[in-house]
Amino acid sequence: MKRIILTLTLVMAALQAMPLTLEPIKFGDFSQWVTRDITESKVLGGKQKTIYAIGPTAHITGNKAYTNTGGSPWATSNVYAKVSGVVKGSNTVSPCDVNGNRVAKMEAKMEHVKVLGLINMDVMVAGSIFLGRVFEPITSTKSPYSKMEMGIPYAKRPKALVFDYMVDMPESDTRTKSTGFSSKKTLPGRDHAEVYVLLQKRWEDANGKLYAQRVGTGRERFSKSTPWTKGHQLPIHYGDITKESFYQPWMGLLNGERAYYARNSKGKLVPVEEVGWAPADATPTHVLVMASSSCGEAFIGSEGLTLYVDNMAFGF
Repeated sequence: MKRIILTLTLVMAALQAMPLTLEPIKFGDFSQWVTRDITESKVLGGKQKTIYAIGPTAHITGNKAYTNTGGSPWATSNVYAKVSGVVKGSNTVSPCDVNGNRVAKMEAKMEHVKVLGLINMDVMVAGSIFLGRVFEPITSTKSPYSKMEMGIPYAKRPKALVFDYMVDMPESDTRTKSTGFSSKKTLPGRDHAEVYVLLQKRWEDANGKLYAQRVGTGRERFSKSTPWTKGHQLPIHYGDITKESFYQPWMGLLNGERAYYARNSKGKLVPVEEVGWAPADATPTHVLVMASSSCGEAFIGSEGLTLYVDNMAFGF
């Protein structure tokens, strides 16, 4: 009997150690980028700002709203904003070469804004990439989630999100809060880089409101510098995970102010309220994937925190 148990244990261990079959996410090798040249308003100095998008190689000149091209499912925190007629470009995500490969680089940094050459404002911004779309031009800083559509249709049940990554973490155990409209504040505690994959089963009611059950959850935060790591696996856990030993509050359901937005059948952007955990054997309708150089609130971060990712894929 002991031999049988030992044999079964070894077989299970061998099966778990077997490499996953990978389904690459389109443009998830980050080898192709769209370069955009935005001319900022004269009150900000009138300089040209280069910002990037993930998609088929192209060069776009002019202050034009961008939509995903070439079937790319990726959006970024890089945006063309036009607030009260004032044009501003923001770039916190860019292509970068690591070990001879082009990868996505996301950094938390202070955006310095000088108005009419007299008024200086500093805004803390973080770099993020995600599956979805941003609706440009951005016309206000209120309700940032309402300017983007999070997630894409997806009906499979992968075991993990697989990717290569590296983290550069500042030594300081503080964060900076800076909105540009008030003085900077230094907050205790180190920010974290983050990667997550969330599977949802969504539906729409008669009034056009969107709801979802959480089907699968994989969420990881990085608190220290990490050298280039290939084939990292972020496991996806199915069903209600609130009683599991690894569960953290930030892995919980997204509702209320934490809800992301999506378009309903009428094309209107509305919150997707997660109302519960789906059965462990449920089939999703949508998947959300995000990688970010911050895990906190808007305008708060650790300047210099940088996350690099490459070769994002679903593992089966």
